[in-house]
Amino acid sequence: MPRYKLTIEYDGRPFCGWQRQAHDLSVQQVLEEAIARFSGETVTTQAAGRTDAGVHALGQVVSFDLSRAWDPFKVREALNFHTKPHPVAIVECAAVDETFEARFSATARHYEYRILNRRARPALDAGKVWHVPVELDADVMHAAAQLILGRHDFTTFRASECQANSPIRTLEQFDVSRQAEMIVVTAKARSFLHSQVRSMVGSLKLVGDGKWSPRDFRAALDAADRARCGPLAPPDGLYLTRVSY
Repeated sequence: MPRYKLTIEYDGRPFCGWQRQAHDLSVQQVLEEAIARFSGETVTTQAAGRTDAGVHALGQVVSFDLSRAWDPFKVREALNFHTKPHPVAIVECAAVDETFEARFSATARHYEYRILNRRARPALDAGKVWHVPVELDADVMHAAAQLILGRHDFTTFRASECQANSPIRTLEQFDVSRQAEMIVVTAKARSFLHSQVRSMVGSLKLVGDGKWSPRDFRAALDAADRARCGPLAPPDGLYLTRVSY
């Protein structure tokens, strides 16, 4: 059966997350209903990352099969028509080999977290950034972030409902930089635990406002205890930016 790879972006605010739910609207539901309307087929899509409610995507990757071959250009145009009026856009569509799987073929997921660090609340970016009015030290946050790179037990930064078999993950990149009023946190790993990025960013915020030292941040990781995690950062500022294959 012909297989297709989509790169999509979406505003996560109206959705319960990527994955289908019984009573709430998900990105997966919107996409699968759009596929059914243009092709007449009921399919189950596979995504590279199961983003949570309110989390956004710039480069989510999805794969699915159809019984007949379509021009990828026509697939993209049809889906962009049928996903209206929801804030979901198909940026790219390509025909791929049947061995390709959006989730299991991925070699890295790339996330970005945006913190608007100013006194005034956001007018244009409301729901798309975490507004922190207290001044944060991005340089100290970056120094702390470097202390947890590598392969570790990330239990401290793992949601209690996480279904992963192991808390062991390898964090390949975790950088913090200031761009005027915006603090941008970038993270890269082959895979992340449930709420791992938001947990790490919430704890980094404590470093930025002086409540924790970089050493405290590393000690929280080493404790392997969810109770040692700082407050969970809201979903507003989190973006799945890219998936590597």
